[in-house]
Amino acid sequence: MHKRFKMSSMGELTFFLGLQVKQKQDGIFISQSKYVQDILNKFGFSDSTPASTPMETHKHITADLEGEDVDVHYYRSMIGSLMYLTASRPDIMFSVCMCARFQVRPKQSHFQVVKRIFRYLKGQPRLGLWYPHNSPFDLLAYSDSDLGGSNLDRKSTTGGCQFLGARLVSWQCKKQTIVSTSTTEAK
Repeated sequence: MHKRFKMSSMGELTFFLGLQVKQKQDGIFISQSKYVQDILNKFGFSDSTPASTPMETHKHITADLEGEDVDVHYYRSMIGSLMYLTASRPDIMFSVCMCARFQVRPKQSHFQVVKRIFRYLKGQPRLGLWYPHNSPFDLLAYSDSDLGGSNLDRKSTTGGCQFLGARLVSWQCKKQTIVSTSTTEAK
């Protein structure tokens, strides 16, 4: 490439657009642990008690029309920071997307869920993506959805991930556009 393009070599890639890249003999590890520390400090969660999961499994997020309002700009700033973090953290994708639905009129109950995500990050700051060198290139895809999981409009949420061998290459979480009437239709 040096013959064809004017370029300079800056050495091995270690940091790119907020992503930390660790190249090892057996693979590449991509994380955003520095960014996690930065947002924990920015939003005052450096000394918080860690949570074991990003979201409580037995509680659903509702519109909470009677709840106490919170600062919209602060809430959106927190959600935006978390959305950027999903580039290397599929473990928080579902929780962040659920909280992002309430950016217009966030309530105290929504803010509590966002705070729990930050507490989870406090306990798991170094998680990331591992791409081993010696892995086959078989394409595997997984998908699942709930049936009417949204208490607001009874729409389902679909999530999925795609692997090339042992390498996670794509993940998504999306609220469906129509109301499903059966689990088969939702999936």
